[in-house]
Amino acid sequence: MSAPGTSPAVSSSVPPLAPGTSPVAPLAPIVDTHAHVLVGEAEALVADAPELGAARAQEARAAGPASSALNREQIGALGPALTSVEHRLAAMDTAGTEVQLVSPMPIHHPWADRDLARRYADAVNAGVVTHCAAAPERLVGLGTTPLQHPDLAVEVLRKAVAAGLRGVEISTFVPGPDGRRRELDDPDLAPFWAAAGELEAIVFVHPWGCTLGERLDVGYLSNTVGNPVETTVALSRLVHGGVLDAAPGVRVLAAHGGGFFPYGTARQDHAWHARPGDRAAAAPPSAALRRLWFDALVYTPEALRHLVSVAGADRVVLGTDYPFDMGVTDPLDRLAAAGLDPAEAEMVRRGSAAALLGA
Repeated sequence: MSAPGTSPAVSSSVPPLAPGTSPVAPLAPIVDTHAHVLVGEAEALVADAPELGAARAQEARAAGPASSALNREQIGALGPALTSVEHRLAAMDTAGTEVQLVSPMPIHHPWADRDLARRYADAVNAGVVTHCAAAPERLVGLGTTPLQHPDLAVEVLRKAVAAGLRGVEISTFVPGPDGRRRELDDPDLAPFWAAAGELEAIVFVHPWGCTLGERLDVGYLSNTVGNPVETTVALSRLVHGGVLDAAPGVRVLAAHGGGFFPYGTARQDHAWHARPGDRAAAAPPSAALRRLWFDALVYTPEALRHLVSVAGADRVVLGTDYPFDMGVTDPLDRLAAAGLDPAEAEMVRRGSAAALLGA
């Protein structure tokens, strides 16, 4: 990279993968697209807000007592890994990744009023820029933006990209300070998506919390079921709400393999064909698999092979969820275990991230 906080020098686009072809230039880096950083200065801004305590209490009820206790222990233990560049680079070296797309902890504090939301987002984004500037050839940043204040979200997005961040991370829905929940295809968010498309920004859809609430309060179901459910709903709303058609330049990256969306489009397609009077999407929903990127954090060779088969190798990127216990430390070994065609494996290893990051 030529300047702190900017993207690495990668190809701006990758042609559709063809059998037997070499999919990507050999100098494209191996990129981990799913890794987190904690910006302490930003969290200090909200530490004394009474709404924070209420939000945490709600999260604890939804997760259940055992998961909540383990979550608190994990965050405490992971402090150095979430904040230290040295820890991050060492983990990357162990994993065999050359570049990391660093996103904030997916805590957006949607209860924050306009002033606090602005200050919090500015602090997060400045912190990510500073963190990545410590190793600009290896770290690329994503920021945050306060979608609960849609016009402010556009302003913050533009400022983040101007500062060198490659885009922003958002949650799967927007519970606003007024108590109203907005889905990602809400008309109020259309200016945000338009700006993201204009900027060709990455929008990393990453869940935090689940609307199923206390139904998932045992056995870490709040994460293992809640996260994929939330991502599935969010991606489905983007597709059926026409967001991808309205903002074709936006680069939507879905965490955790896109939840259940890549595996459930057949049912959505069937409904699309069987119920023409009830269509919302302009095309069969499975067509959107070619408009999204998915991280490869799906755990088993079978799941990864299926993700590649339905979305295409050029739409699947490596992701570790560093440094959390639901993540993995051996993404390249897991890619090798999937037994993909060599050209497909090389696309997942390098080429798909080159297309995602390039502009």
